[in-house]
Amino acid sequence: MSLYGVLRSGVSGMNAQSNKLGTVAENIQNSSTTGYKRASTEFSSLILPSSEGNYNSGSVTSRVRYTIADQGPIAYTTSSSDLAISGNGFFVVTDPGGSPYLTRAGNFVKDGRTGNLVNAYGFTLMGYKLGAGAVSPSLNSLDGVEPVNMSSFAMQASGSTKGTFKGNLPDGEAVVALPAVSKQSSLQVYDKVGNPIKIDIELSKISDTQWNISVANGTTADPLVPLPTTSMTLTFNADGQLTGPSVLNFGVPGGEPFALDMAGMTQLAGEYNVTGEANGNAPSAVKDVEFASDGTVYAVYEDGTRVGAYRIPLANVASPDNLSPRAGNVYETTAQSGGYQVGFPEMSGFGSIASGALEGSNVDIGTELTAMIEAQTSYTANSKVFQTGSELLDVLMNLKR
Repeated sequence: MSLYGVLRSGVSGMNAQSNKLGTVAENIQNSSTTGYKRASTEFSSLILPSSEGNYNSGSVTSRVRYTIADQGPIAYTTSSSDLAISGNGFFVVTDPGGSPYLTRAGNFVKDGRTGNLVNAYGFTLMGYKLGAGAVSPSLNSLDGVEPVNMSSFAMQASGSTKGTFKGNLPDGEAVVALPAVSKQSSLQVYDKVGNPIKIDIELSKISDTQWNISVANGTTADPLVPLPTTSMTLTFNADGQLTGPSVLNFGVPGGEPFALDMAGMTQLAGEYNVTGEANGNAPSAVKDVEFASDGTVYAVYEDGTRVGAYRIPLANVASPDNLSPRAGNVYETTAQSGGYQVGFPEMSGFGSIASGALEGSNVDIGTELTAMIEAQTSYTANSKVFQTGSELLDVLMNLKR
């Protein structure tokens, strides 16, 4: 074996152990970094051809591997916009230039300048907008995602389109001739811009098994729009159950066509007891944002209304450990990792999202300290090989003098 081979082996070993010490140092530094994935150094021998009686010393090569697929511990926080993935998948984020990346770091907050949700490293959370203009996501593409931004939901009113009116009409009520009214109730609905309108509901028993129901505008003198009428007859069988048509259609002044469903009405012995409700709401500001485990982002208004605003997708690749890490705790796809596969949380192959929680680093400090001692010992031993080879080379060079 040549002395140059000894020197080469010593240098190769020191370089390899230096790389290992580098990954250990990176792991220890990021042991508290949200969503960080541990790096490790793997060694492979490089064998050079040798002849009989003359050994040709090879060397060792090193390769950095990331345990990206390994789940980190989940810890709960006090911020509802902190998001953690339990299971497979990555958040889709973009940098300020709009380039897409994958990350497990879900420490998102609202950016005061843009209104977007950004994480601690400045990457913007992307999602699919719900409601009008919603797009159908592609399984292998990020087309259609946009920044999750709740600013457009700051103030909202919606007109009423449907409601229910149900309960019991007393079987023992006396029959009256129209236009006499036996019972009266009211229901509040909203026009297109959120103005409240009171709907008066009048009920008259016109036979042993029939009641007439009519509706009128109880807020102003403007009549309700008949679609096709503002009254109808409710018919009950001998068991007191409603038969025949049960939906009254009319138009809200300045609003939408409205359907009042009375399928839950009965005529039984007892008192007059009814309940009613309608959709729609007055103008209301967003007071909170909720994140569901299936990725749906809800705008929660001051009046308690919840509106689905976005749905956060998760993206995955065939080989997560072969993703390419980038600054900011994000990853890019490579030929070895495979391309994007896009889905939603709680779908087959994807994990779920926990709100008010963060995924921690999967680094174990005890393991890293052990690896550091091993690398230090090996580095010292390889330096001795190099030192010995250098001293022998000096002896050989002195022979010529």
